[in-house]
Amino acid sequence: MSLAAYCVICCRRMGTSTSPPKSSTYWRDINTFSTVDIEDHDCAVWLLLRKSRSDDRAARLQAVQEMSEAHHWHDYQYRIIAQACDMRTLTGLARSKESDLRFFLRPPPLPSLKEDSSTEEELRHLLASLPQTDLDECIQCFTALALSESSQSLAAQKGGLWCFGGNGLPYAESFGEVPSATVEMFCLEALVKHSEIPTHCDKIEANGGLQLLQRLYQLHKDCPKVQRNIMRILGNMALNEHLHSTIVRSGWVSILAEAIKSQHIMEASHAARTLANLDRETVPDKYQDGVYVLHPQHRTSQPIKADVLFIHGLMGAAFKTWRQQDNDQDLTEKVSEDETKYTTCWPKSWLARDCPALRIISVEYDTSLSDWRARCPTERKSIAFRSNELLRKLRAAGVGDRPVVWVSHSMGGLLVKKMLLEASKKPEMSTIINNTRGIIFYSVPHHGSHLAEYSVNIRYLLFPSLEVKELSKDSPALKTLQDDFLEFAKDKNFQVLSFVETLPTYIGSMIKLHVVPLESADLGLGDLIPVDVNHLNICKPKRKDTFLYQRTLQFIRDALAKDLEN
Repeated sequence: MSLAAYCVICCRRMGTSTSPPKSSTYWRDINTFSTVDIEDHDCAVWLLLRKSRSDDRAARLQAVQEMSEAHHWHDYQYRIIAQACDMRTLTGLARSKESDLRFFLRPPPLPSLKEDSSTEEELRHLLASLPQTDLDECIQCFTALALSESSQSLAAQKGGLWCFGGNGLPYAESFGEVPSATVEMFCLEALVKHSEIPTHCDKIEANGGLQLLQRLYQLHKDCPKVQRNIMRILGNMALNEHLHSTIVRSGWVSILAEAIKSQHIMEASHAARTLANLDRETVPDKYQDGVYVLHPQHRTSQPIKADVLFIHGLMGAAFKTWRQQDNDQDLTEKVSEDETKYTTCWPKSWLARDCPALRIISVEYDTSLSDWRARCPTERKSIAFRSNELLRKLRAAGVGDRPVVWVSHSMGGLLVKKMLLEASKKPEMSTIINNTRGIIFYSVPHHGSHLAEYSVNIRYLLFPSLEVKELSKDSPALKTLQDDFLEFAKDKNFQVLSFVETLPTYIGSMIKLHVVPLESADLGLGDLIPVDVNHLNICKPKRKDTFLYQRTLQFIRDALAKDLEN
């Protein structure tokens, strides 16, 4: 008898039909299955299922790998796995790069909206159901805006600014257009903040939040900002292991399995973060909001020997700050997804290929140029506050367990210095200090920036944020940071490399500004290399073979040479 026939017989004895299952039984829990006749024949599918539930972890991992490499099965065989596998196996398949999407069932039907209701109203109800006491001012701010304001008034409150150390969108564009913020977006931003609190995650789940977020995700397929915030909420909820089974049963793993294969780095990276938080089988670390693994994003047999961390600057971003230098003046033009022609994130595309034994992490944090346009009007976050916040998140992600190289742009370099100083004062953070092998500074204003001086004069930046004030040349905090870091670093064994821009940065048609002059970028340690680019492009190599990338790659390899050899 053929193998396929055996599988059909075995399937029927299990009570699993080979015809497409009805939606009502699509996501039922199957905790055990019979082993009748499995020893009597070589039915590969059921043997792999049995192996995936072994008490031996190595056997379970091997079973998932073999499943992910199966590309010749019939549809019904993938469907058997999808219906009968446990949560651990399903998550492992979603994190396996070559897995066939037929392993993942369609999410269960979503509950109907209440009569005369809308997704906006449902979001409001969900938000209103969450505890509103003992919250920090920023969560209160977002919650109050989402619950009380209209779409029209919210739109008037949002705006953009030129990104110092950020993604380089034209300055003039930020003044000429006001993004169309909606109540849904403000609700989602408030939910992102609430989802950082474990007990609030429980409330979100209990009140149907997973299904509502899924509905919004499907409705806004063409709105990356909405999808990004939904993924942030889901990634935060996945930090709570007792919610994993509910997240899986709601059908989110099927959506994530498809998203992690996306050519769009933001979509893939958010999915990778959530799946890593769900995968307790192979991932001991937890990735909090704003911490993204660029490589490896899937399960891998490649031993990871060191970490490289990318820290963006003021108004920067975890992905766009590190893109390839734009060839056209119109930075909003859609770029090719062909990475041989253009990469939207060179650490993921180039560095991961050149150094596959690295874990590459990029962090993201909200900053503002001016209090007038701050995302949260009540938020006043200093470099010291942000460094402690990031340090805590990075330690939770296992940073310090391996050798580390830090790569920073603009204000991000000040955060790196402050994080290392703070880590040196805390015994539980000592591994971060001991394992730091090198730091790269791209145009970091160690001694201040002209931007802070301009910010008080430009009519659109009348109220510079605390972060910008700390960048002024006469900032006591900046001088103390520089002096303390030099004292800290004098007996340490890590290497330092600095790059500095030589060209001015054009901010629209109004201002031409040399943001970080050579004397400010001089840390007083390591090499300082001037490069003929402006401030925005100092961390954006034009091509893979240019000096800027090749010198960066050489530094990382040299700093980690002994570690990568082992």
